[in-house]
Amino acid sequence: VMQCSASLDVLFLLDGSYSIGKGSFERSKHFAGKLCDALDIHPDRVRVGMIQFSSTPHLEFPLDSYLTKQEVKERIKSTVFRGGSTETGRALKYILHKGFPGGRNSSVPEVLIIISDGKSQGSTAMPAMQVKERHITVFAVGIKFPRWEELQVLASEPPERHLLFAGDADDAANGLYSTLSDSVCTATPPGCKVVSHPCERRTLETVKELAGSYVCWKGSKQPNAVQASLCPFIRWKRVLIKHPSRCFRAVCPDPCDSQPCQNGGTCVPEGLDRYHCLCLLGYGGDAHCAAKLSLECSVDLLFLMDSSAGVTLEGFLRFKAFLKRFLQAVVGQDSPMSVGVAQYDDEVKIPIELGQHKDTFSLMRSIDALNFSGGRTLTGRALQYIAQHGFRSTPVFADVQDDLPRVVVLLTDSKSQDSVAEAAKYVKDQNLFLVGVGSSFMRAELTTVTGNPQQTIVYSDPQDLFNRIPELQRKICSVGNPEGCQAQSLDLAFAVDASSGVGLENFLRLRRFVRSSCSHFVINRDVTQIALVIYGSKAHTVFALDTHTSSSAVLQAIGQVPFLGDSASAGSALLHVYSEVMAVQKGARPGVSKVVVLLTSGAGMQDAAAPAQQLRHDGVLLFVVVIGDAERDTLLRVAGSPNYLVHISSYEDLQHYQGLIIERICEEARSPVNLCKPNPCMNQGVCILGPGSYRCQCHGWEGPHCETRVLRGDSPRSPALPPRSHVQWSPRALQHLSRALQHSKRQ
Repeated sequence: VMQCSASLDVLFLLDGSYSIGKGSFERSKHFAGKLCDALDIHPDRVRVGMIQFSSTPHLEFPLDSYLTKQEVKERIKSTVFRGGSTETGRALKYILHKGFPGGRNSSVPEVLIIISDGKSQGSTAMPAMQVKERHITVFAVGIKFPRWEELQVLASEPPERHLLFAGDADDAANGLYSTLSDSVCTATPPGCKVVSHPCERRTLETVKELAGSYVCWKGSKQPNAVQASLCPFIRWKRVLIKHPSRCFRAVCPDPCDSQPCQNGGTCVPEGLDRYHCLCLLGYGGDAHCAAKLSLECSVDLLFLMDSSAGVTLEGFLRFKAFLKRFLQAVVGQDSPMSVGVAQYDDEVKIPIELGQHKDTFSLMRSIDALNFSGGRTLTGRALQYIAQHGFRSTPVFADVQDDLPRVVVLLTDSKSQDSVAEAAKYVKDQNLFLVGVGSSFMRAELTTVTGNPQQTIVYSDPQDLFNRIPELQRKICSVGNPEGCQAQSLDLAFAVDASSGVGLENFLRLRRFVRSSCSHFVINRDVTQIALVIYGSKAHTVFALDTHTSSSAVLQAIGQVPFLGDSASAGSALLHVYSEVMAVQKGARPGVSKVVVLLTSGAGMQDAAAPAQQLRHDGVLLFVVVIGDAERDTLLRVAGSPNYLVHISSYEDLQHYQGLIIERICEEARSPVNLCKPNPCMNQGVCILGPGSYRCQCHGWEGPHCETRVLRGDSPRSPALPPRSHVQWSPRALQHLSRALQHSKRQ
């Protein structure tokens, strides 16, 4: 943003004395490089040179040596610390005598930037005054713990605009630019302004203090006599001294100040007036993170909104806002809709009948017109009424297909004052599909209404309701679809944190989650294979991919998984999955999508990035599900992308993310598969892809997957296979081949 493009000669005067030391000299060089970022270095605009001084001044490079910013910064970086006494006055006299080496002889403004601790061993007042009398603008930049009084003598007037501290390089660069922009540089960018604010200049001073007294012996006028006395005990200590001052800095408007990114998106500024949004999973429908959704299914959709006194006016208005945002997100501007809205308390009204509106604008206007009524909460009666009258055929529905699934979305935040169980059963008998939405204390009643926890959506706070839009879309479109990945082949492994950081109670929750998730898949040799790994400091395979061939066997085995209780190493767990689970020799099937779900507390993730990358390189997808607080940067390195990271606040909430996680697993299971990843060839065989098939090129081994060693001499060998097999395998044959391999392995 800050770029001084005027014709300007800039000379750095760097203190290279022993009082600075090598460490602070390196910081001085870093700061000088930072200042170069604010200068448009070019032969016709800003030229830069450097002098290092200690006992004597030394010209590092004149102003006409380097013509680009990169060249100047590289030369500054290579400057070597010289050491010596701090002769600032002698350095200023050198400039008075020689001028700016390589400069343009005062035909352009000259700026001298002195970077020093201000602890000169000679007088600086006279040469500093003479430099400023030549109309050279002097900036004095403190380094380490500077002596500000001397730096103030060196700096141009007013000193508060020409004194800077190199310890905060970005702030000091801003201060330099802010001062230059008022004189030699072009004006500040549009929207930016130079403002002043109180600030402090700090330094360390060595002071003398009385620490106490001690008994000492003093002589006496009398011969051969001494007398005891109390003598003061003085010690020296360093104290932090603060000098109040004012700082002038350029302040520019941040394009992210207006918080343009919706739905939890992160705004990243790009210059003064541009930005982009980093959107959460399920959002990104536009540049501001609108829900990236569409209904993607054809249904008759009726919303039943609680308008009773129990939900309050505030809750009713929240449901209206949620309904509008949901419909704006999932319904296209021009797509035909079959949406209706009903509201209830003692009575039930259907102000927006099914299919009444054919465009989003008129639908939104009708939703805005809904009024709060505030009677009793008779949810059971409302459900029964909707089952009878909500989807009835009338002339207005003449163009609505009769065979579409019918979905009722109940929005309530108040316990019903009548029975809901019988009414819910009646609704289902009419072939209506129910989805319940409410706050967390409504969970039990919503489950009774829907008959299935998977068809309820609960939110923890009002803002969380709006985060549930993608989840509601998925549940609406799951009508009539079997759960899990249907007939899609999948090798799925769970790696579960069983360390002491999780604790026994939470480990049991993780175990229940895995058990419940596995019940959503068709488990057999041809569809889904599931493996389970638990880990603490070491990883253990509870069962491999080819161990169990039925859901009942998998569920029984999960119920017997022990808690380990030691420290956590997610890296060793993922390395174990890579080598001992997701390998053809261990039961993985060639040509089948492979997914690993890591369930972790976030502990022990430091060593997990490398094995996670190995899994991805082998075509294995990794989902990282983290419960509790954890370092997000570390998690992202392991997950590889925010799309594969699910961060859950508590173990109690884990079950509510099951639908999302299974849906994401199944999305990836439908992706194309590289038949050579992971490598199906054993014993260092090379997998070679063909059109819809692969072959193994073996060395010293034979067989379709290089599984048999080539025998020497006259010993018999299998007549069916040549020494170097180039048999091609199509995905259809892989399932049977894998089973044969596993049988052979057991033999």
